[in-house]
Amino acid sequence: MTSFERAFFILLLIFSMNQGHALAQYTNVKISDRNNPNEPSIVFDPNNPTHMLAACNVNKVYVSDDAGHTWISSILESPYGVWGDPALMVDDQGAFYFFHLSNPSNGSWIDRIVCQRSTNFGQDWDKGHYVGLNGNKAQDKEWPAFDKKNKAIYLTWTQFDKYGSKELTDSSSIMFSRSNDYGNTWTTAKRINQVNGDCIDDDRTVEGAVPAVGPDGEVYVSWAGPQGLVFDRSTDGGVTWLKKDIVVNEIGGGWSYKIPGIMRSNGLPVTKCDTSSSPYRGTIYINWSDQINGADDTDIWLVKSSDGGDTWSAPKRVNDDAPGSHQFFTWMDVDQSNGKLYFVFYDRRNHKDGATDVYMAISEDGGETFQNIKISESPFTSTTNTIFFGDYTNIMAQNDIIRPIWTRLDSTKLSVWTAIVDKKEVVYHEPTPSIPSAIGVDRTIDFRMCRAHVVDAVVEDSQGAVIARVGEGLRLDKGKNNLTINQQMLSPGKRYVLKLYDRGRVVKRKLFVVE
Repeated sequence: MTSFERAFFILLLIFSMNQGHALAQYTNVKISDRNNPNEPSIVFDPNNPTHMLAACNVNKVYVSDDAGHTWISSILESPYGVWGDPALMVDDQGAFYFFHLSNPSNGSWIDRIVCQRSTNFGQDWDKGHYVGLNGNKAQDKEWPAFDKKNKAIYLTWTQFDKYGSKELTDSSSIMFSRSNDYGNTWTTAKRINQVNGDCIDDDRTVEGAVPAVGPDGEVYVSWAGPQGLVFDRSTDGGVTWLKKDIVVNEIGGGWSYKIPGIMRSNGLPVTKCDTSSSPYRGTIYINWSDQINGADDTDIWLVKSSDGGDTWSAPKRVNDDAPGSHQFFTWMDVDQSNGKLYFVFYDRRNHKDGATDVYMAISEDGGETFQNIKISESPFTSTTNTIFFGDYTNIMAQNDIIRPIWTRLDSTKLSVWTAIVDKKEVVYHEPTPSIPSAIGVDRTIDFRMCRAHVVDAVVEDSQGAVIARVGEGLRLDKGKNNLTINQQMLSPGKRYVLKLYDRGRVVKRKLFVVE
């Protein structure tokens, strides 16, 4: 190798290392592109991470029984009506919750917040219970948090005297309620903010209340409004709150801002607290985005407090690109098994034509430094700002299993996606069941394996009853695989699970519906 060749090789190596963060490192999975999905929420059971649920506007539910590799969709119904702002939660018993706005046949549009619960992994939902009904006032943009210590659900949202009103006599407030019986009943909604906003649904409206739970059951929440970024707390489960809210930071350019090609955008905050055993236990984090550096330079920010919210750090910029591009619609989570922080946001650092990637940022030192990773396999480009894109993304992280979720807008087509981000393989120990004779082969079921396995394959119904044996001692490779089954013993329209066992532990579940 000549000196010139060696120099060229070194330059190429340096370039590759510097550009490595721009390459998608994780498999993307399209959850759905039907019926214009947006405003996605995602959650999984920490005790059984193969059980994942996602939701989108206005009433769409997606169920995955294989840790997010494949999904089946359904529609949520409620006697109170289902009208968007989906927010999912899971409790300590493995039950899932879908919080949403209302549109009742006997009532006013978005006149209450509805909570629906499923105890069988999203197959069936109760009719729901509601909170916040207050005449014709509008109840909007809710979010829940579960308190494992006190077995309570905390819920915060915005109440509008009259949504969209420009009258000075109409205002918006931050509301709170608590359930002590897994969502069946709720305390009377109470206003927790001191300074109200207007009702225009813009910079001077109070919005973005996402509650967080502290190590001893403290309730923390922040929101955006005419004062900027505001924080409040309760140390008695929401009975009492600070006499004076704490103004944390300005929101440069306001929380409502413009992104080219997007119908509407916002930098509303997300509040989280570290309850792990990490060195950062008890630290409160607030994540938001704004245009303090100019209308052509939207950035993602983080502040933190280690004294219960009395004092706050200076803002840290989460995106690590050069100034001058847009990063927007951020969400964050804390992995409560280790205290690591994960962020998901849209990013245009790699493009000058309005194309958009999706990035994830990671902090392993309590929000001091951030690693940025591109997680979308390809960019998308919106050709119109007349299609509602939604108001948020979402991400959940637990036990080094991370699932971001986001919306794509390709030209005028909406779809919702996740990425398979696992620091370790997702497997679970279960006894190999006693199963009847083989059912033959007929239909092909495709799936991916994290690594090679020798498996026994069975089919179970939605209640966990074993239907038949597909094969024993099957050798499966890492990556794409498929198995075939005969559908004669299966009922059309029913859900089944192809379950793969390796030495008595389930290494793969593939949910499918017989057509």
